[in-house]
Amino acid sequence: GNMQAQAALQRRTLNRGRCVVRASSASVSTTTAVPTYTRFGHEVVNWTYSGHKIRALKSPTKPGQPAMLLVHGFGGNADHFRKNITPLYEAGYNVYAIDLLGYGFSDKPDPRNAPPHSIYNFSNWGQQLVEFTEQVIGQKVHVVCNSVGGLAGLEAAIARPDLVQTVQLLDISLRGLHEKRTPSWQRPLVASFQRLLRETSVGEAFFGSVAQARTVKNILGQAYGRKDAVTDELVECILQPGLQPGAVRVFLDFISYSFGPLPEDLIARSPVPVGIIWGEEDPWEDVKQARQMFGPIPTVKEFVTLKGVGHCPQDEAPELVNPLVAQFCRKYDAAAA
Repeated sequence: GNMQAQAALQRRTLNRGRCVVRASSASVSTTTAVPTYTRFGHEVVNWTYSGHKIRALKSPTKPGQPAMLLVHGFGGNADHFRKNITPLYEAGYNVYAIDLLGYGFSDKPDPRNAPPHSIYNFSNWGQQLVEFTEQVIGQKVHVVCNSVGGLAGLEAAIARPDLVQTVQLLDISLRGLHEKRTPSWQRPLVASFQRLLRETSVGEAFFGSVAQARTVKNILGQAYGRKDAVTDELVECILQPGLQPGAVRVFLDFISYSFGPLPEDLIARSPVPVGIIWGEEDPWEDVKQARQMFGPIPTVKEFVTLKGVGHCPQDEAPELVNPLVAQFCRKYDAAAA
């Protein structure tokens, strides 16, 4: 009885916010019936990675056409690509958007139960993308990433160039808080502030003040060049998963992750072509610095900047981003054929 009540409660919770979980097996070959559960009109996929539930969204798929995997940034999730999945499918791709472990509607294991940053780091997220590509997508992919998602996408390409055809980076994080970027005298200050947030109640209070519609709207209003793209729907997309149990721990763990790879090193090591798209109005990741840093790297085949656009071009200017993304992929599809 108790188990059934719990199951019913879980179902009700999942039903709220049109985000219901589908219990189909993620096998590649079977033809699936019309999906029972969708979000923003996209089919919801459930999959397990290392024992953790992962949510993804997908377009319809056609045999024989190339595939694309869309990867969100810090605090984001697959819903951040709700304006891209269908247009990219219509451009001739089987499209998937995934919630990284710890984000969106994916599970959020408590980072305090493991060594610091051993769960939430770029190589682990890269491995998640690799296994999803193998087990769910079942074909080679073009990876398209926003912000910190770019480091996960690059890690996937470096680990398995046989599975990744190209990587496109939309305003990849420059990792300004990385220890190599902060002067030595600042490091102890930064570290103690991060420890304060991670290990005391200050962090939870800080997260509590951030995880509110008004604050989220303000933060997005700052990050976005196109202010009219900051809608209530967007705020709900970011906030609803952000309020899932465990989100606060992931948030605090990540803001104290000051080591690991730098984007320029991963880009230089990429075994596949890299395309870069950047919003010129991004207040967090400076376009001039990015161009200086990444422009000269031989693996970077394209560096396109978008006027009036900020940190999340795929959501702010999908009508510009979708054709650019498809065009870049097509160039390398043709080369592969």
